[in-house]
Amino acid sequence: MTEKPKSGQEDQMKEQPTWHNEALFSKASDSSAQETIDDRLGGARNLDSILRIPVLIQVVLGSATMPVANLMKLGRGAIVPLDHRVGEPVDVVVNGRVIARGEVVVVEDDNSRFGVSLTEIVGPPSSEFNG
Repeated sequence: MTEKPKSGQEDQMKEQPTWHNEALFSKASDSSAQETIDDRLGGARNLDSILRIPVLIQVVLGSATMPVANLMKLGRGAIVPLDHRVGEPVDVVVNGRVIARGEVVVVEDDNSRFGVSLTEIVGPPSSEFNG
């Protein structure tokens, strides 16, 4: 059995848009509408705070699955075959979520370092916005 909202709660839920829907997906045509959105979000000051949050970026070259017994046998010089092949795009992961794919490149300024040239930006899963 699902619990029905108390009278008035259902109407209140329908009337109040969430701040992120209104702020991120509205197309404000005049400056007064934009000012209202900025006021709700705290303006540029809060945006600057958000933009300074560090995130962990990982480039996944591939993965492998093996029994613990085989893992214990690995030693210096052992080769673990990965599921990606040479030339396939690598996944760029931010905080555990794939956000892009790209190709491994050698950094021009320092030939001893690798980088990733992004070839594809991965959109959010469709279920994230469909509720």
